[in-house]
Amino acid sequence: MRRLRQTKIVATIGPASGTDEMLAHLFQAGADVFRFNFSHGTHEEHAAQLKRVRALEERVGRPIGVLADLQGPKLRVGRFANSKVSLETGNAFRLDLSEEPGCVDRVQLPHPEIFEALRPGAKLLLDDGRLCLGVTACGPDFADTKVVTGGTLSNNKGVNLPDVVLDVSPLTEKDRRDLRFALEIGISLIALSFVQRPEDVEEALGLIDGRAHLISKLEKPSAIEKLEEIVDLTDGVMVARGDLGVELPPEMVPAIQKRIIRACRQAGKPVIVATQMLDSMITAPTPTRAETSDVANAVYEGADAVMLSGETAVGQHPVAAVSMMDRIIKHSENDPAYPDLLNAGQAVPRRTTADTITESASRASATLPAAAIVTFTISGVTALRASRRRPLVPILVFTPTLWIARNLSGVWGVHTILAEMMNDHVDMDALAVKVATEENFAKSGDHLVITAGLPLHILSPTNVMRLVQIQHVETERVAEVPADIRV
Repeated sequence: MRRLRQTKIVATIGPASGTDEMLAHLFQAGADVFRFNFSHGTHEEHAAQLKRVRALEERVGRPIGVLADLQGPKLRVGRFANSKVSLETGNAFRLDLSEEPGCVDRVQLPHPEIFEALRPGAKLLLDDGRLCLGVTACGPDFADTKVVTGGTLSNNKGVNLPDVVLDVSPLTEKDRRDLRFALEIGISLIALSFVQRPEDVEEALGLIDGRAHLISKLEKPSAIEKLEEIVDLTDGVMVARGDLGVELPPEMVPAIQKRIIRACRQAGKPVIVATQMLDSMITAPTPTRAETSDVANAVYEGADAVMLSGETAVGQHPVAAVSMMDRIIKHSENDPAYPDLLNAGQAVPRRTTADTITESASRASATLPAAAIVTFTISGVTALRASRRRPLVPILVFTPTLWIARNLSGVWGVHTILAEMMNDHVDMDALAVKVATEENFAKSGDHLVITAGLPLHILSPTNVMRLVQIQHVETERVAEVPADIRV
């Protein structure tokens, strides 16, 4: 079960990677979580993919996370009479609600909510920021603009509004159908696109109603303005650098990424860095040196996971992309400078029993030194606390809840084990020793640092830490532990 690294890998499933054989190859290469992009594919196709992932999970005997990424509202211009036009810098151009095919002077923008929010001086970015329009006048059904950056504009290109907060839910009717479906088939990680404000997170959490964890995708400047509030509400965050890089000046994105990661680490919320990490590997067998540095920087900053999108969904080298990401992570984490760089973003412990125990466990694992930290958890919170401290030893997490075990597979340093809670600390210690030794995390003479919230069978805050040294005499006790566990 053991990955020889702490940072996790999320791989997107698509036409290039959706077979049983390819899923197995991606998992063996290092994928920890599989992302289903609900912008593409039918419900039937996603259900079939989930069956393949669960069959793989059964074969390898290890919980595998699945992330359903909702599409969110897509803002696009309409169609042109000749499919495309060339907009000259300095010329006037109108956006309106008319369904008439567009021309060099105007085009439909079928989103009245945009016109309601626009003000003179606002900017509209078209086609992933390749064209820019400045609003000169606007009303409830039109916007007159001046072309700031010209170029070719074709049918149905996307629209970004960096200066505007739209009064629109991040959940379209399609997203609501997709969310219901994802929950029905047992997907327990949901990514919410187009998050602008804390209220968007609250709306999605209300619909999920405790049946899954919510990952908020931060891709709007307005979300960064409310970063701490959004992080506090959500279960995790994705740094979605695609739209974020369009709506913000490119030079700002690295600093924003670092700020988001710091906020998530402080709050103990998992954070995924996504978009264009090894983008050239969609067609090339090896990445650029800049891309490898990009992945390494996310590792040094302490991100929980790094994500591959088109590289594994439609790319020509999906397995090589995962393997390359795995190698970059391992090399970065073995860098002698890694601990110091990781500690530079260390979360400050709160004055609580749980944080006191977690801080002590991390220090004890370094002082002894220990082979691993072991946590027992029902909700997963104890595991998140252990990971928040970023100890430089593996974290073995025992939980009786399958969907929690799957979701923790994307959390930094965590190796999940599905097992019933023990009746007392003696059985708890024995189970920890059994798994740690059988799975080669530890050997005779090594120490384990064990944390839990007692009583074990109810939701209790982390309040106990135990130090256990593995001895030959414990073998008989270990043999008594039920072997019906999944790692």
